[in-house]
Amino acid sequence: MREIGKLLIMLGLITITMGLTMFLISKMSDLNWLPGDIVIKRKNFVFIFPITTMIILSVILTIVLNIISRFFK
Repeated sequence: MREIGKLLIMLGLITITMGLTMFLISKMSDLNWLPGDIVIKRKNFVFIFPITTMIILSVILTIVLNIISRFFK
């Protein structure tokens, strides 16, 4: 019974996290790029390297996965 409770809590947290992520992405769609992202626009070529966005997502995912792994220990 205890494992089912943990599973339901985790599913709820994952659902909330996904909902917040979708909400924030929809709000950020007004922003083109974060400061620090590399965007090179040429005549017939656009190169986009979202380094700042990748670093922020990496930190957020690391924190979330650490919390999840500690929960199941």
